Amino acid sequence: MDVHIMRFLYYTAACVSFLFIQQNQIFAQIKTTDYSASLENGIMTLENSKISRSYRWNGGNIITLSISDKESGKVWIMSPNKPDFSLPGQTDKAENGSFSAKVVHETSIAPGHLEAEIIYSLGHLQVKRIFRLYPDCPAIACDLYFRGRSDSVWLPQGIDFTDWSNLQKLTASATGNFLPVTEKIELPGKHWELNAIEFQDFTDINNTFVFDVKALSYLQHFYRGNLLFAFDKLSDNGIFILKEAPASKAQLAYPGGDFITVHGTFMAIGIGINPADLDTLEWRRGYGFATGVYSGDEKRGLTAIRKYQKNIRIHLPGRDEMVLMNTWGDFNEDKHICEKFVLNELEAGARLGISHFQMDAGWQKGNVPWGQNGYFDKVWSRNDFWEPNPVRFPNGFDPVVKKGKELGIEICLWFNPCAENSNAFWEKDADALINMYKKYGIRTFKIDGMSLPDKLADENFRKFLGKILAETNNTAVFNFDVTWGKRGGYHYLNEYGNIFLENRFTDWQNYFPYTTLRNLWMLSKYMPTQNLQIEMLNKWRNGSKYEGDPFGPENYSFDYLFAITMVAQPLLWLEGTNLPEEAFSVAPVIKKYREIQFDFHKGDIFPVGDEPSGKSWCGFQSVQNDNGYFLVFREANEIQQYSFKTWLTPGITIKCTPVLGKGAAFISKVGKEGAVTFRIDKKNNYALYRYILN
Repeated sequence: MDVHIMRFLYYTAACVSFLFIQQNQIFAQIKTTDYSASLENGIMTLENSKISRSYRWNGGNIITLSISDKESGKVWIMSPNKPDFSLPGQTDKAENGSFSAKVVHETSIAPGHLEAEIIYSLGHLQVKRIFRLYPDCPAIACDLYFRGRSDSVWLPQGIDFTDWSNLQKLTASATGNFLPVTEKIELPGKHWELNAIEFQDFTDINNTFVFDVKALSYLQHFYRGNLLFAFDKLSDNGIFILKEAPASKAQLAYPGGDFITVHGTFMAIGIGINPADLDTLEWRRGYGFATGVYSGDEKRGLTAIRKYQKNIRIHLPGRDEMVLMNTWGDFNEDKHICEKFVLNELEAGARLGISHFQMDAGWQKGNVPWGQNGYFDKVWSRNDFWEPNPVRFPNGFDPVVKKGKELGIEICLWFNPCAENSNAFWEKDADALINMYKKYGIRTFKIDGMSLPDKLADENFRKFLGKILAETNNTAVFNFDVTWGKRGGYHYLNEYGNIFLENRFTDWQNYFPYTTLRNLWMLSKYMPTQNLQIEMLNKWRNGSKYEGDPFGPENYSFDYLFAITMVAQPLLWLEGTNLPEEAFSVAPVIKKYREIQFDFHKGDIFPVGDEPSGKSWCGFQSVQNDNGYFLVFREANEIQQYSFKTWLTPGITIKCTPVLGKGAAFISKVGKEGAVTFRIDKKNNYALYRYILN
C-alpha cells in the first residue's frame, strides 16, 4: 500500500477532532497513540505518555487545575481562582474563546507533534496560545501571540520590581497587577529547592555565560534567568520552567527579572511586548515557555529538559553536523579572500578533513557599513550588493562550489542583514540568500550583525528566516552570531540552526583553550552542546604574545584543541594555508571523529568532573540507552587518574573502549554516585571512549 495512503488511514483512525462552540457548550478532542488534547465540560486537558495538565476553560483564559508526572505517578492538585496568564490593567474576563487542535506531521526540521490552539479576547486585545506536545516528552510548551490594542500600561515605569514590598503586592493579588505573567503554577508545600539559571551572551565582552542561584523557596522573591527548577523535598518530585526568550539582559520590555516565587507558587514574567508594539491585524509573537515535570534528583530534571530541547530541531547528519572552517580567526579579516585563496583553502581543508568551508566578510560586491545608519538606501539596496565580488571572484562562485564538491566540502557564507528601521528590508535580504541557494546550492549562512532592539525588528527577523526556509525547502541552516548586541541568545530561535558562540583571537591574547572548554562545559549542563559552534585556533600564531603564560595555546597539542570542540560543532577558526605542516597530523583525528560525530551527538551530553580551570580533571558524557561516550580531559595537574561522578547507575559494569586520545581500554564497576575512574598518564591530554554495559 502507498505510504501516504497508510499515513492517511492511520491518522483518520487514530485522531478524533471536533470543534463546537456555543455559549457554555464546548466539546473538542484530538487523540493519537502519542498525545491528546480535549476540551469537555469546561475542562481542557493536554497529555502524552509523560505529562498531563488539566485546566479550567474559563472562557479561554485558562486556569491550571492539576499537573501529573505520569512516569512517577505524582499528581499535583491546585485550586487557584485566577488565570495562569495575566497582564497589568487588562481584564481577566475572556470573550469569544475558541479551541482547536491538530497533529503537525514531521518535517526535516521539526518532529511530529500535537498543537492545541486557544484564541480569546481580553477587551480589545486578542490572545493566541499555541501549546506543543511531543511524544514521550515530559514538558508542554506554549507559544504566545497578541493582536489588537490595549490602553493599559503593562510595564509601569519608576517602580523597582525587585523591591520586596512591590513583590508582596503582586503575589498577594495573584493576578499580575504589576507585571505581565505568562505562566503560573500554585503547588502545595513549603519545602521547595530552587535553581534559577541566568545566561549571558554578548560574548565579546563576557567570558562567563552561566550563573546559577540555588535557594529555598520562601516568601516573594525575584529571579533572573531563562530556566527555573523547583524540587519538592517531601515528594522528591520537581517541575521546571524554560522561558524561551533571549538572555535576560537582551530581552524586550524586560521587567527586571524572569521568575517570581513564593513557597510553591512559581510565575514566569515578561512577554517581550508593550502595548505600543501591537498591531490590529498582524499577530505579534511574545516570549513563550515550556513547563515540565521530573522526579528523583537533579540529573532526572536535566534529562527531562534536554528531552524537550532536542525536540525543537531535528539534527540531520549531512545538514546539521559539521566540521566547519572559517578563516576569520587568523585576523586577516577580508584581506585574503578571493577565488585563488578560497581554492587553496579548500585544498588545505580537505587535508585536514573538514566538511564545511565558510567564506566570511569580503566575498560580497558591496562594503558592509559597520555602524553607519542611513546607509541602506544609498548603497545596500543595490540589487547586486550581495553578489560575488567581481574582482575577487571573476567567475562567481562556480569554481569554488565545483572544487568543494570534488573534495566533499560544502561551501557556506557569512551574511550581515540590514538592521536599518527594525530590519525593514528583511525581504530583500532574504532574496539575496535565496539567490545564493538557487544559483550555487549554498544553504548554510552565518548571520552576523543581527539586531533585535524592538519587537518589530524581532518580527521582521523571523520573517527573514521563514522566507528563506520556505524557498529552500527547509534545507537552509543558520549559524547565529551571539557575540554582540541584543540577539537571540541560547533559548530563542533554536529551530533555525546553531549558535556561533564567541570570537577569540590570538592577536588579542583572548584565546585560552581552558576558557573555551570552561564555557562549553558550563553551558552543557543546561542546553544541547550540539547547538553550539566551538572554536579552535592556529596555536602557532602569536606565540610571543603568550610568552611565559602556561595556559597559552602553544602549550597544547593541536588534536587537544580539536578535542575541546568535539561535543559541539567544531569550528576551525583559522586559515588552513597558514598552518605549519605538523598541523595536518590532526587529520586522522578529524576523520575518525567525523565517523562517530552523529552517534556521539545523538546522546544527551552533560558535564562530568570539575569545572575546567586549566588544572582540573573534567569532561563530558554522552548518555544513550545502554551505551554512550566519555570525553575526558586531564588538564595541567599531577594526578594521573581521577574518579568522576557520572550519569551511570551505581553497581552496573561498563566496558570502555578508546576511540581517540591517550586512553587505554578498561572495564569498571560503577561506584557510588556513578563514580568511574579514568587514567591519563600525561597532563594536557584527553581520551575519548565509547562505553557499553558489560
